[in-house]
Amino acid sequence: MAAMRSFLFIPADSEKKLAKGDAIPADVLILDLEDAVAPENKARARQLAYEYLRDRPDNRPQQIWIRINTLDNPAAGSDLAAVLPARPDGVVLPKARSADDVILLGNRIGTYEAEHEIEANSTRILPVATETAASLFTIGDYRRAGPRLAGLTWGAEDLSAAVAATTNKEESGRWTAPFELARSLCLFGAHAAGVQAVDTLFSDFRDDGGLRASCEEARRDGFSGKLAIHPSQVEIINQAFTPSEEEVEQARRIVALFEANPGVGVLSLDGRMVDLPHLTQAQKILAAAEE
Repeated sequence: MAAMRSFLFIPADSEKKLAKGDAIPADVLILDLEDAVAPENKARARQLAYEYLRDRPDNRPQQIWIRINTLDNPAAGSDLAAVLPARPDGVVLPKARSADDVILLGNRIGTYEAEHEIEANSTRILPVATETAASLFTIGDYRRAGPRLAGLTWGAEDLSAAVAATTNKEESGRWTAPFELARSLCLFGAHAAGVQAVDTLFSDFRDDGGLRASCEEARRDGFSGKLAIHPSQVEIINQAFTPSEEEVEQARRIVALFEANPGVGVLSLDGRMVDLPHLTQAQKILAAAEE
């Protein structure tokens, strides 16, 4: 499976921005049919998204996903009907309430896959799992969402509006306690479901240093990718979520050490103890590097 480190939103009604997509090194382009598109432009956005997907080269390394409108909005059905025949790699589901929403969306997608002879379950789903207050109480249950689930991501702005928060960040730039909780629940919910944890966007696209620090903190905590709102953010995200040569070499040494000592749970490497959790982490680093 190809790496999915950077997820860049592109308003699907902007021909100019879509035309630049080929040159952007994002692992995933998300053609946005929801918040970035005014109601009067949604029909045109669907048509442009369909044409963009239809015309992409077969050997294009990027994945192309679409963000539909919320499931309780009739526009979501129009989004799916217009774009799924062009075979997007996945669908971003905003304001997901629980795994039931993923199952419901998956069933709808399955109808189009069968109708257009698309491989079953090949269209993946990434829910934005923290945009309503109620969703925080179901985020540990996504393990039952099925094979389409590609990961979980989280959002702060809609959640802020839902709870009438006056801000979601401290003066230092760190998340306030309620939103730090939402971030943590997304992280643990994703890992509990065995899927990718994708950190939310960093809104100030002019602040490269702040973005880099945010990425490093996210990777440190266990996220494996990050949303982006501007092309200039993509390279920083890709670099931050790619294991360094030093990390890969250290991981290889740990794996080799355990392979040379089968059945042993604790070993010494460079004067420090390494055990089975270190082996698991090393294997994940090598897998990420291979992707």
